[in-house]
Amino acid sequence: MPCGSKPVNAGQRHSPTPKNSQQEHQQELRCEITRLANKVAIVTGAGTRSQNVSGVGVATAKAFADQGAKILIVDIDETAAQITESAITEAGGEASIYVADVAHESGCRELVEAAVKSYGKLDILMNSVGILGRGSVMEIEEDSWQRVLDVNLKSMAFISKFAVPAMIDSGGGSIINISSVDGIRAGMSHSITYAASKGGVIAMTRAMAVHHGRDNIRVNCIAPGMIYTSMVEAVNEKRRELRRQIAPLGTEGTAEDVALAAVFLASDESRWITGVLLPVDAGLMAAGPQSILSNIIGDDGTLLE
Repeated sequence: MPCGSKPVNAGQRHSPTPKNSQQEHQQELRCEITRLANKVAIVTGAGTRSQNVSGVGVATAKAFADQGAKILIVDIDETAAQITESAITEAGGEASIYVADVAHESGCRELVEAAVKSYGKLDILMNSVGILGRGSVMEIEEDSWQRVLDVNLKSMAFISKFAVPAMIDSGGGSIINISSVDGIRAGMSHSITYAASKGGVIAMTRAMAVHHGRDNIRVNCIAPGMIYTSMVEAVNEKRRELRRQIAPLGTEGTAEDVALAAVFLASDESRWITGVLLPVDAGLMAAGPQSILSNIIGDDGTLLE
């Protein structure tokens, strides 16, 4: 059984961890043997923006630290980054922060330099920064289109540009890019800009995996499904219930679910895995339209409660 997992009874459904048991849940995920011991990781978009729910970057930074890695927390918001740093250090982990706008090449270069200067090497890059867009192709505006592409796609390319040489100097490494089910199947977010950026992440991941395999650098991609994060915290309960019901498992995921997948891809347990797109989506991408409809519409044609 993989480190950090526990037995689940047949037919038992996963459900997001309640806020009041979040600390206990994190404690259960700790292992006697840390899977990322002596590793150095950069995690982008890792600032804490909500006290109620974690973003993917925050959850991953904590999970990496929990497994023994030293973390450079990167965020555009210094206060948000400091909150994550405090949570990690108070739990016994090691972390520092770097404030950067990763949409600019100079910021990408400088944050990698900061990680190597602070910790002496770089083993893991978690590209988890991301912003939403809105609208169809008829509604997009040039400035918003460019900003989403710069943050969601360009940042991953240019941080990787500087991370790869640092990883080569360290003997290899693992790069994990966060995409979305929206990059696989159209219409999930109703934003052409977001879909385009996340589809680009998938294609870029595969190309990077091919280019840098002989450098002992693995590059993989995670596509989260209906994950409850701070980005969707304002969604009303009726829409949240619909999000739960469209996936075969019938539940809404958490940022911690994505973080556990990232730990696996960052660790030596996945040493022979590269160029992979891993959906963390409760089976959503496996389901066809008829299956999805049957989960939300009853035999009489009404929406299931």
